Amino acid sequence: MPPDEALLDADIQLRLERISLEASLQVGPGQVLALLGPNGSGKSTVLNALAGLLKLGAGHVILDGVVLERPASRTRVRPERRPVALMFQDYLLFPHMTALDNVAFGLRARGTGKAQSRERAAAALERVGLTEVAAARPGAMSGGQQQRVAMARALVTEPRLLLLDEPLAALDVSTKTGIRRQLRSILRASSAANILVTHDLLDAVALADTMVVIERGSIVQSGTPAEVTARPRSRYVADLVGVNLLQGTGRGTVVELDSGGELHAASGEHGPVLASVNPARVSVARERPGQAGQAGANCWRGTIEAVDLLGDRVRVNVAGPLPIIAEVAPSAVGELRLDDLGELWTCVDPADVQVYAR
Repeated sequence: MPPDEALLDADIQLRLERISLEASLQVGPGQVLALLGPNGSGKSTVLNALAGLLKLGAGHVILDGVVLERPASRTRVRPERRPVALMFQDYLLFPHMTALDNVAFGLRARGTGKAQSRERAAAALERVGLTEVAAARPGAMSGGQQQRVAMARALVTEPRLLLLDEPLAALDVSTKTGIRRQLRSILRASSAANILVTHDLLDAVALADTMVVIERGSIVQSGTPAEVTARPRSRYVADLVGVNLLQGTGRGTVVELDSGGELHAASGEHGPVLASVNPARVSVARERPGQAGQAGANCWRGTIEAVDLLGDRVRVNVAGPLPIIAEVAPSAVGELRLDDLGELWTCVDPADVQVYAR
C-alpha cells in the first residue's frame, strides 16, 4: 500500500541492547496487519515503538496524516497523547477494579468525566457481550471474559491505531475459537488501523488482511495470508505453514540443492530458488521403491529421527543427505514399524515440488 493511502505509515528504526530493528509498515483504515516471527525477533518492540513507549532512533510514525514521531525534526508525541490503544498479552486488568471501572479507566485518564466514562464503558462491554460481568472483578472472571474486558478497554477510547499483543495466547482451545470469531467481527467493524502480533498461523489467516514476518529485527516476507503461506521464504515461515523448504540453484527442471544433491521438479526456474514440498506428498518405504525415470530421481535414503502424532496424521522426521518431513496415515506406523526408527526411503513426485525465485 502506498504510504499516502495508509492510515498508518511507519518507518521504525531503533537499536536496543538485544536487537536492531528496521521495519516499514503501512495499514489502511479498517485493515488488520498480522505481525509474526520467532521469539526475540522484534514483534513486541514494534508495538512499543508505535505506542510511543520506545523512542525511535530514526524514521517516522505518521497516523491519520499527523506526525507522531520523527527524530529528524525532533517531533515526538507522548504516549498518553497518541490516539493509540495497546492491548497486552496478559491483559493487565486492575485486580481491585470491576470490569466496568477497568474499561472506564482509559477514558478517565484522558479527562472524561466519571458519569460519561462509565456510560461509554457500559456500552463497550455490551459490544463485546459482557454486560453480565460489569460489576465483577478480574479474579471472578474466566480467561475469555478477561480477554474481552481488555478488548473493550482498548476500544472504548476509539483509537485510530489498535495494537494487539498475542490477544488469544492465554485462552484454552475450547474458548479460543469463539473469541477469535468475535474478535474478527469487532475488527471488521473498526475504522482504525489494526496490528496483531501472534505466533498462531490460524489467528493470522482468520483475522488479517496482510501478514508481515519479521526475523532478527528485519521484515523477511509480507503479503496476503494466501501469498505468504503459498510461498514461504524462510525456515520459520515454512515450519509455521508446515512444509519442507529447500534452497538451491535452478537449472531448468533440476534444482541443485545448497545442501548437496539434486531435486527434480515438473516446471523450471533459473538462478537462486526455493523449493517447497508438502509433507503429505512425501511417500515413505523401508526399501527403495522400484521407480524409474525422473520420478525415481527424487528418492533419498535417510534415518528416522522422530515420529509424532499431529491430529489425524503422523509426522516422520527423516535425517540424511536430504533432511525431510513426511506425513503419513497412523496405520503406516505399524505397517512400516516406524517406531523402531532405523533406515527409511523418502520419495517425492516432481509434480509435487513447487519452485520459485529466492
